[in-house]
Amino acid sequence: MPTLDNESDGNGENRQKEGSKKTYFVRIHAPWEVLTRHAEISQVRMPIKSPAVPVPAQGVLQKVTACLERLLDPFRLPEEVEARFKPKKFTCPFNRERETMFDIKEPASFFRPHVRSRIAYSILLRNKFGHGATEFGDRIAKALALGMYDGAYPLHDGDYDDKAIDNDRKVLYHHWARFSCFLRYQPVDLIRDYFGSKIGFYFAWLGFYTWMLFPAAILGLVVFIYGIVTMWWENQVSDEICNDYFNLTMCPLCDKFCGYWSLGESCQSAMASHLFDNPATVFFAIFMSLWSTMFLELWKRRRHALQYLWDLQTFRQEEERPRPQFEAQVRHTKRNWITQEDEPWLPFIYRIPRYMLSAVLVLFAIALAVGAVFGVIMYRVSVQASLALNRNELIATNANLVTTATAATINLTIILLLNMIYSHIAEYLTELEQPRTETEFDDSFTFKMFLLQFVNYYSAIFYIAFFKGRLIGRPGKYVYTLGYRQEECSPSGCLVELCMQLGITMAGSQLVANNLREIFLPKILVWLNFRWLIQAMAGKSEEERKKTGLSRWELDYLHVDIGPRGLFFEYLEMVIQFGFVSLFVAAFPLAPLLALINNILEIRLDAQKFVCSLRRPMVGRAADIGVWYYILEAISTISVCTNAFVIAFTSEFIPRLVYTRVYSPDGSLNGYLNFSLSYFEVEDFSEKNTPRNPLHLGHNVTFCRYRDLREPPWAEDPYEYSNAFWHVLAARLAFVVVFQNITFLLTRFLDLLIPDTSYDLQDAIKMEEQLVSRAILDFELQRTKQRQRHNRFRRQQTAPPDEDEEHSPTTPATPDHHVDSWEANLHKRVSGISPSRSQGFGQGRGQGRGQVSGASSDYESTV
Repeated sequence: MPTLDNESDGNGENRQKEGSKKTYFVRIHAPWEVLTRHAEISQVRMPIKSPAVPVPAQGVLQKVTACLERLLDPFRLPEEVEARFKPKKFTCPFNRERETMFDIKEPASFFRPHVRSRIAYSILLRNKFGHGATEFGDRIAKALALGMYDGAYPLHDGDYDDKAIDNDRKVLYHHWARFSCFLRYQPVDLIRDYFGSKIGFYFAWLGFYTWMLFPAAILGLVVFIYGIVTMWWENQVSDEICNDYFNLTMCPLCDKFCGYWSLGESCQSAMASHLFDNPATVFFAIFMSLWSTMFLELWKRRRHALQYLWDLQTFRQEEERPRPQFEAQVRHTKRNWITQEDEPWLPFIYRIPRYMLSAVLVLFAIALAVGAVFGVIMYRVSVQASLALNRNELIATNANLVTTATAATINLTIILLLNMIYSHIAEYLTELEQPRTETEFDDSFTFKMFLLQFVNYYSAIFYIAFFKGRLIGRPGKYVYTLGYRQEECSPSGCLVELCMQLGITMAGSQLVANNLREIFLPKILVWLNFRWLIQAMAGKSEEERKKTGLSRWELDYLHVDIGPRGLFFEYLEMVIQFGFVSLFVAAFPLAPLLALINNILEIRLDAQKFVCSLRRPMVGRAADIGVWYYILEAISTISVCTNAFVIAFTSEFIPRLVYTRVYSPDGSLNGYLNFSLSYFEVEDFSEKNTPRNPLHLGHNVTFCRYRDLREPPWAEDPYEYSNAFWHVLAARLAFVVVFQNITFLLTRFLDLLIPDTSYDLQDAIKMEEQLVSRAILDFELQRTKQRQRHNRFRRQQTAPPDEDEEHSPTTPATPDHHVDSWEANLHKRVSGISPSRSQGFGQGRGQGRGQVSGASSDYESTV
């Protein structure tokens, strides 16, 4: 088992083998010469000795900003922790010939841990080993895939407890992974130095997303409180439902066994619906649509800033080697025109049946999730009908509430079970497709998993929001599915049920299930590994146990391996949460608050997992969050449509607006309850629909009411849609169009208003380019002067004295004169300008650096 040693002491390659039973460890160390050579080959940007930078004078805006930033001091990290972060230094690609130009104080600490690990692992990936290795290589990745090695991982810096010596891991634990630090900023620079930019970008994005949730959570809480406050004096519809004077007789909720019921029984549901169905939710839905756009645009600015701070602006994806599994299964080869090597290749004609089979199985998995939702619907119909027949008045009155809560809990359980199944299905289907590289594998796996998870989490929510109670027919002519009547919404609408479904699913899956898995699963696996070690040492005496101290690589081996897709499920969890926050926020304004609470815990739980329970992962290099940004962008776009339809078709906002503007005599909601309920004559019931106990309410019933906008039985076209129905439908469609267009225009305006790169960052990038170019030029000039002095000194030592020159009265030119002349000529050859105009040198990013390297090569060829 190779372990990558991050300690560089310049003593050369150091390999150690230690045996514990049948487990052997190979410790691989990269000396200074190897690190510098591969850093130069890979064009790793390293800090140079920074020249003096003039500090610009602060204007009024900068002073105000500095004062406001002082308010955030309680959330900042301690000064001794921030001192560990190397301040941003000017960097350029490492060059061994210019080694003295770089800021090398101590060779052991010059290359950061993530750089050393990446160089060492890249050497292992390129290295061929074994007898008869193929042209495209039996590399370490293939050895791991075939089980020749149990793992390959960098070593942790040391222990993280209070007794341990000072190291980066200890600092991360005490100032990042502990729950007492939940109000402080994350040390993202130290996270990147310790784990690499790929994990660093995940925690930077998660922290930024959590920070952006604060205004959304506060406003959502204000909207919820507004609903509570106005529920008592601005809730005319609920007052009419709960008033005995308006006690209307409603049509039965099921055939035969259900009787007529009083509208007052839905009083509590009507009161609760006002918490989420009020004018403030419309404003909040528009705000959240703009918030999602602001979040994505500001994240792009943050991403560019991190790319500058982490020297990833010139990042380019390296050419990937084929996956070991792909090499082992594919028999065809093809010349790679980039690497000019023969690599395994699978013709497209062989991929077609694999893709078709994968698509069929994905559709089957989607049908499985839809079938589970259908089963829950059948459960709701049957249980609600049975509870409505219960003689206990409390149970019968709250039948809808009990049914909704239990159905949402059952649906949550099914979601969690299907998640485990879908993970294996997606991995199997992706392996079946045989992607060539790890990136292709990850993209295919991500698409399948997100599609399956999207259907799994949101199918029940989409059903309640857009389909429940829409296609049920009318009394006397109901629509049946498998012999069952479709379930109806309460007279106050389906918004309360939608809110309960969202709340239970989000809280159960995010706050409970995922966090419990984050807390206990890694600890259980580490505990099992330590139990295995104790059993292995059971035969040894107490003295031998004390002498047998575990080394760093043995302790790390007992930790859990993160796996090739360790961050995938972390991103997936957050993206699903972003869907809850944005897609149906009009129905559940508390979703951002729940997401904020969950993320505060999630950051610290993930930090503890990475620092305490996981092996130190292989350094992954990335310049952003990858394909997840485009998924977030797609969800943000879809959320505008879903919120528009929830407000227009699920809530009662549009019907109430139409009533107050067109049908109300005084412009108020007085009489809206009677307007929203239609009449049905009980004699028109078929024998299948007639209740067995028509005297359930103690009196004969001639007409019953139901939730719809239809003509009364005494009209010319009884039970047909009324004019009010078409007016409301037109208003709903118009609202959807207006809402979507206004929101999209505002989001596009914000997109144009907020530049991807701030002006301060643009200035900093230009200044770095200019000063780095000047530093390289100054270094070349100094080296040229030294070589000229050295050559002149050698000529003076070797050349015979000239008698005529010794007696000549003229004075020769000083060496400085020759140097200054050469410097002027060099300026002209490099930049085409005179020394007096050299202040403008290096403004262009690639231009200045290319000219400097050209000047260096010219000088080498001439001298």
